Amino acid sequence: MKRIFISSDIEGTCGIAHWDETELSKPDHARFARQMTREVSAACEGAFAAGADDILIKDAHDSARNLLPEELPEGISIFRGWGSDIHSMMSGIDESFAGCFFTGYHSSSNTDQNPLSHTFNTRNTSIRVNGIQTSEMLMNAYSAALYDVPVLLVTGDLGVCEQAKALLPGVYTVPVSRGRGNGSISIHPAEAVRRIREAAEKATQEALEHPERFVLNLPRKFDCEVEFIHHYAARRASFFPGVRQTGPRSVLFSSDAWYDCLRFFMFCL
Repeated sequence: MKRIFISSDIEGTCGIAHWDETELSKPDHARFARQMTREVSAACEGAFAAGADDILIKDAHDSARNLLPEELPEGISIFRGWGSDIHSMMSGIDESFAGCFFTGYHSSSNTDQNPLSHTFNTRNTSIRVNGIQTSEMLMNAYSAALYDVPVLLVTGDLGVCEQAKALLPGVYTVPVSRGRGNGSISIHPAEAVRRIREAAEKATQEALEHPERFVLNLPRKFDCEVEFIHHYAARRASFFPGVRQTGPRSVLFSSDAWYDCLRFFMFCL
């Protein structure tokens, strides 16, 4: 079975420019939830066209109830809501997948590539792993690598696509927007859908024929630094086993196991 895992976020969806467009309770959300769904559907269609025979989609934004299941292609499974486990946006990932896609992804906290730049929540100003400014894309790519699942495709803002290329030279990317101050410059939503479908088909086909081109080797050690907005968050995190407070608002956790780092992030971010 040729399975593909898709982790879908919204802040890197084509056209997004404001938090109101990302929140389920706000009227602006419906329009962009539909575009998010269209982009995920395009990724699914491309993967199926290249020979994938099973796709699991993780709705991985906020409420995890953003995608419109009835507008997705048949033959998929969708994981809505949160799994309450350390895999977070990657809940459902395991060794059975031939590859994974990240759609609607965005740049990290402490960058200016997206007006909604952040990493996992808005309570931190910076997360670094081994000195690298860390996005959700990077963290989730490491989580996929735990199970030898390669990242084949990343779509979202230009900044996260550039970071994906630096981390994974073989990955396919589809930048659909770029940040400009407190705004965003996007391509046409229909063009984004078309490009994503094309890239998903090419990425899946290449991965099924030459999987070695997408391999990500995990570092042997991880130094995870978090700088919080509020000093009391750092003090609270400092009581987690193995964490050292390095400043009024910062902490450091080190391990040679990414699984342990995920546990730290789950309980301390």
